[in-house]
Amino acid sequence: MSIGIPEILFLVMLFLMLLGTVFWVRMIIECATRESDQERLVWIIILVFTYLIGAALYYFVRRPARIAAARA
Repeated sequence: MSIGIPEILFLVMLFLMLLGTVFWVRMIIECATRESDQERLVWIIILVFTYLIGAALYYFVRRPARIAAARA
């Protein structure tokens, strides 16, 4: 019994989906613990309904702005 290309691709895709889900959950937790009340609700709705696209938006748009504001 040998492992072929389809099995390897399946394992790679499974690993990538797992990483995406971990990233998504991490962004939801970060948003829920660090945003103000009104922004928290909007971002949680965006994150829940758009999955990885919303998580990437939060990571690249909102997170750096919040970190920069905290440093100032």
